[in-house]
Amino acid sequence: MQRSVFSVAGRNCTLLGQPDAGPLLIQPVNGQEEKLLDQEAELLAGQVSRPFGLAAFPVVDWNGELSPWPAPPVWKDQPFGGRAGETLEFLTGQLLPALSPLPGQVILGGYSLAGLFALWAASRTGCFAGVAACSPSVWFPGWGDYLDIHPLQTGLVYLSLGDREEKTRNRTMAGVGDAIRAMPRQLTAGNPALRCTLEWNPGNHFREPELRMAKGFGWVLNQFTE
Repeated sequence: MQRSVFSVAGRNCTLLGQPDAGPLLIQPVNGQEEKLLDQEAELLAGQVSRPFGLAAFPVVDWNGELSPWPAPPVWKDQPFGGRAGETLEFLTGQLLPALSPLPGQVILGGYSLAGLFALWAASRTGCFAGVAACSPSVWFPGWGDYLDIHPLQTGLVYLSLGDREEKTRNRTMAGVGDAIRAMPRQLTAGNPALRCTLEWNPGNHFREPELRMAKGFGWVLNQFTE
């Protein structure tokens, strides 16, 4: 698959596929996810019949750059910095212009806290045609209340979770199952035209993230051809 690396505002971004021939997928990634991008793109290509481009940008301060507002640590000693607004400004104001002109829809996706970021970003702007939030951190403090009064400005949302993720001794993170079960209702209550699906995957949070992302992006892409 075609692959290139380009720099935007000091970030070395990766571009896979054919961004000039179909929808553009955007994904924030950490170091480990970056290593799995080629495998993710190949898995995705096996699920869809149309060309696509996948643009991934690196996130160094994961808890800081992807959290929508500050929150105390829930794991070890790493608080959440609440700088998702800055990341969204980079995405819409620098990354997307660097990839323009775009021939098709823009779809935002992410894994874990990046999945939460994708959902939050879709509540702040209407530029994303769909969202793929895979094993998203919907246990994040205040997220459910926020979602009740901030509808998503997109037409398609894919949600997924591992069937072992809520089985944890961490009380905050253990709420992820109930939180994601409630989300399809919350999302469509705020936006009745929105189509949402929730898929359960075998395993814990760390099992096959590249496959889960490929399934999420694949579902969104396939909605445009139905």
